[in-house]
Amino acid sequence: MRAASAKCDVSHAATLLLAVIGISTSAQSASATCMFAAQGEGRVADVIDVRTLRLSDGNVIRLAGIEPIANSSRPTNDLFALIAGRDVTLYGESDMPDRYGRQPAFVFVDPAAPSLQAQLLAQGAALASGTVSDKACAAELAAAEGSARRSKRGIWAQTNVIKNAESPGDILADVGRFGVVEGRVLSVRQAGTVTYVNFGRRWTEDFAVTVSRRMMAAFETAGIMLKSLERRHIRVRGWIERRGGPRIEALGVWQIEVVGDK
Repeated sequence: MRAASAKCDVSHAATLLLAVIGISTSAQSASATCMFAAQGEGRVADVIDVRTLRLSDGNVIRLAGIEPIANSSRPTNDLFALIAGRDVTLYGESDMPDRYGRQPAFVFVDPAAPSLQAQLLAQGAALASGTVSDKACAAELAAAEGSARRSKRGIWAQTNVIKNAESPGDILADVGRFGVVEGRVLSVRQAGTVTYVNFGRRWTEDFAVTVSRRMMAAFETAGIMLKSLERRHIRVRGWIERRGGPRIEALGVWQIEVVGDK
């Protein structure tokens, strides 16, 4: 039994290594990297969950740019295998902690290698949040997740990770969780200070993405005109809420991805 377990561990480690090599090559070829300003360093003393670390000095680090996968302990185990007891360097736009005292950062064991976030995404152990402001960094994380999705690694071995926008009941089953939804946009309408990207005609039942007025400049700067999304097949990610029908609020430009033409 122990021999079988060891063989499984070796096989899993080899798979993870291939995933990391793959995303490293992809990131280098795209000249994309999540290298913000250095915000400190330390040694990892504990792994709290798939995106939270505690350093030996007591500081708690929140991995920026990714979201956890619901109802799974495997990603936390993967993170522990990658990082426990290692010295790390932290990078980010700011070292200000969040309201829970956690410092958001991109974490590197080796500055020449992909970030810890990119490695987890390449293993299918997390989802890209789509809220990273830096375009090159967002591209690296998206490429890592895409690699895992195409190879059906980790969570992507399942068939129901991406929800169908035409099945609002299925989406509502994940209210309060981070999720990914795909479908064809029926219409884009503005009501007051909010723009609605609608996937159905029944606003009290069907899925929609909401974009507040304060986010419009960011979308326009990125060259994304929301009205142009009509009749396009898009993939959207974010926290699922219920406001009549299921909703996702776009708080970052990269939460919306066009995956099909008109």
